Amino acid sequence: MPEIVELNVGGVSYTTTLETLLQDKSSLLHELFSERDALAKDSKGRYFLDRDGVLFRYILDFLRDKALHLPEGFRERQRLQREAEHFKLQAMLECIRGDRDARPPGCITIGYRGSFQFGKDGLADVKFRKLSRILVCGRVAQCREVFGDTLNESRDPDHGGPDRYTSRFFLKHCFIEQAFDNLHDHGYRMAGSCGSGTAGSAAEPKPGVDTEENRWNHYNEFVFIRD
Repeated sequence: MPEIVELNVGGVSYTTTLETLLQDKSSLLHELFSERDALAKDSKGRYFLDRDGVLFRYILDFLRDKALHLPEGFRERQRLQREAEHFKLQAMLECIRGDRDARPPGCITIGYRGSFQFGKDGLADVKFRKLSRILVCGRVAQCREVFGDTLNESRDPDHGGPDRYTSRFFLKHCFIEQAFDNLHDHGYRMAGSCGSGTAGSAAEPKPGVDTEENRWNHYNEFVFIRD
């Protein structure tokens, strides 16, 4: 086998060295590339592996550096762990688990003000959940770790250190389940929640606000903790 190896992993192309692929003698990659006759090739002659092509970059990085380097806000630890298990990379598995266990404990509160969007022009029975903004409160460093690029910090003028706390962050999207998924992926669990109930107010709504929709205004908060 040549020293330079071209791979097609799930449709993503990689070029690496045979030495890198054989780094871990107990791994599936060492087994496969020691017995190259059993490997399939694509139409361009590249060795084909039917695995997650995007996550394979982290497999190669670990084989090269013997260290786990994941980007900030990385959300696919479970999938990466499954790939490491498939390739029998025990050292990488230990790093993934150790990195997860080393994450500091903390608390993040998610809040949102919502209503229901009512249909108009003959669609009065249509109701959609409507969120104006999802608020994020907690330690700045942990909020950034969990939400990454989806975190909007424009309302927080304090540029102090990451260990400070804030109640002024909000998300760039309005999908509450996506926020919950982010927190779950980073080891948080919901510890409690509270809600205001609907407004049901007889007061005149602000200009441009639908009267029926205004009656269903409510505010909810969810507390997530990581031990």
